[in-house]
Amino acid sequence: MLKLPAELTIARVQECKSNIIKALEEQDIIVIDDSDVVRIDTVGIQMLLAAVTHISSQNKQLQWQSNSPAIKEGIKCLGINEPILIQYL
Repeated sequence: MLKLPAELTIARVQECKSNIIKALEEQDIIVIDDSDVVRIDTVGIQMLLAAVTHISSQNKQLQWQSNSPAIKEGIKCLGINEPILIQYL
């Protein structure tokens, strides 16, 4: 399971990206838990969208646990309406 950090900001994106890549190499089902996320910036949202797209392109299954209000609010503020991401949130 990939547990996202409380602050998914530009300072933490590289670490999260590395963890996602490692999980993709080791697992067929990727589980993301966003229950700790209380702050996210545009770069964090972009990373999540890229991760979801990449996981899908690798024919891996994605399971999203919890639903952070911070992530939902960030997506809403940015006006993102990408079906591939919205289906999990």
